[in-house]
Amino acid sequence: MFNVSSWSIRNPIPAILLFVLLTLGGLLSFRAMQIQNMPDIDLPMVVVTASLPGASPAQMETEIARKIENSVAAIQGVKHIYTLVQDGTASVTIEFRLEKPTQEATDDVRDAVSRIRSDLPGDMRDPVIARSSIAGTPILTYTVASSRMDEEALSWFVDNDVARSLLSVKGVGAVSRVGGVTRQVGVELDPDRMLALGATAAEISRQLRQVQQEASGGRTDLGGAEQSVRTIATVQSATELAAIEIPLSDGRSVRLDEVANVSDTIAERRSQALLDGQPVVAFEIVRSKGASEVDVMNGARKQLEQLRERHPDIAITEAFNFVNPVIDNYDSSLNLMYEGALLAILVVWLFLRDWRATLVSATALPLSIIPTFAVMYLMGFTINVVTLLSLSLVVGILVDDAIVEIENIIRHLRMGKTPYQAAMEAADEIGLAVIATTFTLIAVFLPTAFMTGVVGKFFVQFGWTAAISVFFSLVVARMLTPMMAAYLLRADTPGHELARWEQLYMRLADWCLAHRVKTAVITIVFFFGVLIGLTPLLPAGFMPPDDLPQTQVMLTLPPGSTLVQAQSVVAQAEAVVRKHPQVKSVYTAIGGGASGADPFAPKGAAEVGKATLTINLSARSERRGISKQDIEADFRQQLQDIAGVRIKVGFGGSSEKYQMSLAGDDGEVLLEQARKIEREMRSGIPGIGAITTNASLVRPELVIRPDFARAADLGVSAAAIADTLRVALAGDYDQSLAKLNLAQRQVPVMVKLRDSARQDLDLISRLNVPGARGPVSLANVASITLDGGPAQINRYDRRRSVNFEIELNGQPLGEVEALVQKLPSVQQLPPGVTQTAFGDAEAMGELFTGFTMAMGAGVLCIYIVLILLFKDFVQPVTILAALVLSVPGAILALFVTRNALTMPAMIGMIMLMGIATKNSILLVEYVIMARRDQGMSRLDALLDACRKRARPIVMTTVAMGAGMLPIAIGMGTDPSFRAPMAIVIIGGLITSTFLSLLVIPVLFTYVDDARLWALQVLRRKRA
Repeated sequence: MFNVSSWSIRNPIPAILLFVLLTLGGLLSFRAMQIQNMPDIDLPMVVVTASLPGASPAQMETEIARKIENSVAAIQGVKHIYTLVQDGTASVTIEFRLEKPTQEATDDVRDAVSRIRSDLPGDMRDPVIARSSIAGTPILTYTVASSRMDEEALSWFVDNDVARSLLSVKGVGAVSRVGGVTRQVGVELDPDRMLALGATAAEISRQLRQVQQEASGGRTDLGGAEQSVRTIATVQSATELAAIEIPLSDGRSVRLDEVANVSDTIAERRSQALLDGQPVVAFEIVRSKGASEVDVMNGARKQLEQLRERHPDIAITEAFNFVNPVIDNYDSSLNLMYEGALLAILVVWLFLRDWRATLVSATALPLSIIPTFAVMYLMGFTINVVTLLSLSLVVGILVDDAIVEIENIIRHLRMGKTPYQAAMEAADEIGLAVIATTFTLIAVFLPTAFMTGVVGKFFVQFGWTAAISVFFSLVVARMLTPMMAAYLLRADTPGHELARWEQLYMRLADWCLAHRVKTAVITIVFFFGVLIGLTPLLPAGFMPPDDLPQTQVMLTLPPGSTLVQAQSVVAQAEAVVRKHPQVKSVYTAIGGGASGADPFAPKGAAEVGKATLTINLSARSERRGISKQDIEADFRQQLQDIAGVRIKVGFGGSSEKYQMSLAGDDGEVLLEQARKIEREMRSGIPGIGAITTNASLVRPELVIRPDFARAADLGVSAAAIADTLRVALAGDYDQSLAKLNLAQRQVPVMVKLRDSARQDLDLISRLNVPGARGPVSLANVASITLDGGPAQINRYDRRRSVNFEIELNGQPLGEVEALVQKLPSVQQLPPGVTQTAFGDAEAMGELFTGFTMAMGAGVLCIYIVLILLFKDFVQPVTILAALVLSVPGAILALFVTRNALTMPAMIGMIMLMGIATKNSILLVEYVIMARRDQGMSRLDALLDACRKRARPIVMTTVAMGAGMLPIAIGMGTDPSFRAPMAIVIIGGLITSTFLSLLVIPVLFTYVDDARLWALQVLRRKRA
């Protein structure tokens, strides 16, 4: 059988050259890899956005949303359909099963919508069909101010100069303005003159469109050449437009300025941006899929610096930055890796007390990690939270194989052998154990790369990165470590005498083997005591809350609120927030902006009654002992005094909320039950934050109901009434407006009544409506009443739904979900009403299922690997017992540190499975070898294994623990995600190592006795 270690010792040059190439490839790949926050996952989610300006949510639901839902529901692979219907907009999100290719899903949805396009309203804009992407939220927000430009000029500067400049940067996907104003030519009709002429706003707007245009007119052949014909009937200014004669339907004509005030003005203000209370024009930058946040930020800053040089009078300020936490996490992760590596190397030196042996072991770390980057690059991975987490957690593991190899070589050196001979024989002796331990780790890590669900998509890179780096640590341990030891170590390398702790351990091991029953009973009591006693006390959650120096406050005013009312509420909220000593700056977006939004949530239309305060806090290092959750709790408490507004604290995409949905076909029954559940939530669940629901969102409406008999008699149609009112009060559809053609843009010409007319109900009732025999007053053919209707309609799987969102306020997700499910109104739902959890609660269910399957697959893979290596079905059971022995320590560590059983803790459990088996493999492999090759008795072989393998087991455990210690104690930028993993692994390592050294030898004897008994039974049956 080919022995790679022996070959490497005899031929050192090929091994050295191999690792030189691997290291060079790894370094080049590391430089070429992109830095991201999270991996870009390809989720088969498609969003259909349909727009019909002015249409009510009820009309949008009936005429558009339901038809789109019914059409896309027939597509194969649809999992859920979420619909958000607002004023003039319907957003239908189709979630497919993960096995559905995203491009195929997009094409299927496009075909399904195309099939029903003729059934949808003719005035509706063509539906926009797009893939949902995690990269769709802004990563940078800037504000622009100037002493020489007015707000309109500044807004155009952002729309034209800034957007054009930034979109040239590689990786920038979109630039969108927040706040500011849009230029338009306003044609404010005089209602009295219009009534006197018997004209309508719709008529003036359409006639103006017919007059003010540029059109093609065919070709001519004059003078032996061909010319194109153009009809140019456009003007260049509002003054020229005012002088245009407009033909009326009765044959008369009128100059535009005789019936309207024409001015070059701005569109109605529907949004505003503020920086620390001062009005600004802002813009948000979104990266494209696959791009690096860091590269986008650097490229954007370079372009903006050039803009500053060209326009010195304009101040461009960075208001918000989601990239800095990515850079901080990157720097912090690398620092944690360096610190962990140094601690692991220090542990090796403390045990070996020889710089040459320590150097040989230490080379395993860089030579395992650096080549990993080359494979990651080839697989299309990026440097992100997941891959950095994987590498920082396996730092302590990567040196293990080298420690085991070098420790065994030193033991052989103490027998009087030369370094060359010791390396040859020791590497051959320990080879199987090293291969077995590494492949058990790979068998544990790889199943996480194949987990199901959305969570599984994120952990593809985690599993592969860990498995690849561990594989390279095996290559180093089998090729480089023995070769370096053969040529670097000296025959006088110090000590392998038994230390005091080893002597104490040998006495304990001897006692345990002599008192097998007592040892087994103590172990069982400890295991079940911790499992039954502490596990129920551990709270369950999905993701631990982060501690980044950024948060948000979202304000929602009642439907029907105006921009002025929103500005007043924002001023109160900003005053409260800015008083907090940990707040550095506040960027506010009213009626727009998408910073911090949930990338997976349906994106509705911007609403003037919604505002988002994005808050920059002090860095974590500057607020010792104060977490972001403490600050958010202060905000919730202090903002309660603001009346008439719903307040949510925390990012839209954060994991600090519980979401639940009620669905039903009967809207009235659904709303009644939702209100009952909301009342019980507020009174029955203590300690939570705000509870928000869309159940009571009713907007005020002015309802026009035609008198069908009178309307028919006068030849007035409902469409004519609606058309007249829409153009008079809001203006015509964008595509139907006349345009003023300027050098670089078109300015829309908005024809409608003056703004004050919208406040006069009597005037509205006297508006003229076109009839068969001339204009008719609206009051003659219709009644006008004030009423109410839904401001927003949510639908889930083609049924009306009501969504609840509860701020956890530091409470574990699992506990809040359990309390909600115990509410009487939730347990006793009326017929036809169903309840489902979505968001984090649904993902948590998928997470536990996925991790259970991954752990099961990991255990099976470990068992198969051990059978193949040991050629035995029975003794691998002894090794697998170490898995069980590691669980109590992990649970105990979580309980002591007051951490919940969340996703990172579950990942730690999976890693612990592979690490815990390493110790028992080293023991059991030596026992089997000693009995087979040296003819030792079972007891002598066990005691000899304890004597010779205790030191490498303790060394590897302490090195692993030391490598993860900086993460566990919360060093770095934001330890919230990493710390629970390290705590679980360190806690499990302590108990599994301690118990493995004492209990595994006892368990080995029981398994061996069972095997001998089974053989005796078989022999008797044969006899």
